[in-house]
Amino acid sequence: MNRKARRFIDLSVPLDRLAKEPFPPEIQYNSHEEGAVQAAQYFGLQSTDFPEQKAWASETVTLTTHTGTHVDAPWHYWPTSEGEPARTIDQLPLEWFYGDGVLLDFSGKPSGYEITVNDMKQKLAQIQYELKPFDIVLIRTDADKRYYEEHYFLSHAGVSAEATHWLIDQGIKVMGTDGWGWDIPFSVQAADYKQNPRDGVLWAAHYVGKEKEYCQIEKLANLEQLPRPYGFTVSVFPVKVKGASAGWARPVAIFEEGE
Repeated sequence: MNRKARRFIDLSVPLDRLAKEPFPPEIQYNSHEEGAVQAAQYFGLQSTDFPEQKAWASETVTLTTHTGTHVDAPWHYWPTSEGEPARTIDQLPLEWFYGDGVLLDFSGKPSGYEITVNDMKQKLAQIQYELKPFDIVLIRTDADKRYYEEHYFLSHAGVSAEATHWLIDQGIKVMGTDGWGWDIPFSVQAADYKQNPRDGVLWAAHYVGKEKEYCQIEKLANLEQLPRPYGFTVSVFPVKVKGASAGWARPVAIFEEGE
């Protein structure tokens, strides 16, 4: 029986203490020799009882749930969503996180640019695609290419609140970006607000979650490797962290490459 060949493209950044995000992980690497000492303590043995005094290697990681590639839950945006207690990452339906992917390429936009509804409509018209409920929309800005550069977290185009509303109104529950955040960089928001304090400037797209329930994927990667803008599947199941505002994920784009 012929089986379809599949191509898998990793859409995540690594958890790396050298990454230039504001809250990089702390990673303590424990060697096989240290593992033998640890195992010996646990089980009443000597480290010399293990072959060549080697047992398990392990790591101790300290990080936030928003470090690295992750999925934001409605609880991240506000205590309530659509008039009900906002759901945490462990409460969301798994069906949301496996679906048809759609790539909207805004890599030509400069850092700080705010993507509008018209931008999205024009891009969809260009690729000749009409969104349907539960598509997973991926926004390419190429910010991931600056993951190890200073000011990485300030180097992406963001999505406007109006465009976020519009995506949700099309039935989209999960949307993602290769930028550090879904909104325009916070430094741009803050400068705008200081110049003219008003509502709807700070974290505007995130706050859409007060009114409409949805999830964001942040810090995607490798979107330039997708060979076409649709016709693929995205798997982006978040780690089940009890009561949390986000969960780490390793999103993957899956392409059927023939019979």
